[in-house]
Amino acid sequence: MFSAIARVFKTPDLRRKLLFTLGIIVIYRIGVYIPAPGIDYTAVQTCLALGNTTGGLYEFVNLFSGGALLQVSVLAMGIMPYITASIIIQLLRVVVPKFEELHKDGSAGQSKLTQYTRYLTIALGLLQATTLVTLAQSKQLFTGCGEEIIPGATIWTFLLIIVTLTAGTIFIMWLGEMVTERGVGNGMSLIIFVSIAAGFPSSMLAILSDKGWFTFIMVIIVGLIVLGLVVFVEQSQRRVPVQYAKRMIGRRTVGGTSTYIPIKVNMAGVIPVIFASSLLALPMMIVQFNQPPVGQSMAPWVEWISNNVAKTDAPLHILLYVLLTFAFTYFYVSITFNPIEVADDMKKYGGFVPGIRAGEPTAKYLGFVSSRITFAGAIYLAVIAVIPVIALVFLNANQNFPFGGTSLLIMVGVGLETVKQINAQMQQRNYEGLLR
Repeated sequence: MFSAIARVFKTPDLRRKLLFTLGIIVIYRIGVYIPAPGIDYTAVQTCLALGNTTGGLYEFVNLFSGGALLQVSVLAMGIMPYITASIIIQLLRVVVPKFEELHKDGSAGQSKLTQYTRYLTIALGLLQATTLVTLAQSKQLFTGCGEEIIPGATIWTFLLIIVTLTAGTIFIMWLGEMVTERGVGNGMSLIIFVSIAAGFPSSMLAILSDKGWFTFIMVIIVGLIVLGLVVFVEQSQRRVPVQYAKRMIGRRTVGGTSTYIPIKVNMAGVIPVIFASSLLALPMMIVQFNQPPVGQSMAPWVEWISNNVAKTDAPLHILLYVLLTFAFTYFYVSITFNPIEVADDMKKYGGFVPGIRAGEPTAKYLGFVSSRITFAGAIYLAVIAVIPVIALVFLNANQNFPFGGTSLLIMVGVGLETVKQINAQMQQRNYEGLLR
């Protein structure tokens, strides 16, 4: 491993890109701990020490911000508005024909979609920043903490904080694009990777101090096993063979080659888990915003939601999580993989699946294969999603369990993709990959 790292840094161009990427990551992590203007940093730390946050959606966003959200720092919004904007733009391709045309229009169309994504990111950043400031001012960001997070607040203070938090999101988006352009890997993905990885040491230390060495070692063993399985499934694919007929173009004979269509087991990636988590965070927010005054009992419907839907270990919550993950997996795959379009492209260039007629029969066959593979992928995502709940039952380490759900899928996916890019660049220069 050390020799492979040494080979990477011996390549001047690659070394420069890696150092640039590491520099951007350092800048991002420093920004996580710079408090926003008008925020009482001491009060925030006092509330964090109590360990009582609103949970739900804001715990989820805090994961993607590397802890910046609950620090109420200048980068509190993290990259989440950009992720949400990207998903919305991608989904709009289904209902808005103009977006689908831009998607198929090559680099010019992609640039236009990127521009729309940036504008939508700013709008979502303003909305989320306003919500965060409102929660902080009303003392609902931290449950049971009476500290004034925004002391002596005025309308101008609120506007300043909102603009600063939105500017922080724009700054992160710019950092990610700089890494993609001048560094190694996808910048946005690497920022998410770093944000999630930053919470691992504290989570593991919390498990060690609260549960002891036995639970700590068991969590590591379970994490390594799950990590290996995730890597195996993420690399797995069904290869549908494709044969291209020979054709005469002028005096040249083209075609006659054999290739395949790679259909990944997990074509949807981490998107279904993010969607399911976001929807199930809404009942938690409903319970939070309907808390009764001190001395009064909770409304019956709010109590039912709190006990049956908002609790992560409730049977109904787990069932809904699994069903939503299944539904979003099939929905997202239906958007990203179009068997009819693939079959038409194959027919256009003289390609066919051996034993299957070109055109509509090929589209039906690809749809059948995709549906079966997607079912296996949905089961895999559902299992990964409920791993923290399993940890709660068997290891009693749910609150700090780092190897589960969204975080593990993102880290493995980004890690594999980054290693592939480094490997490809080394092969171009040294005819030898990162790993021999």
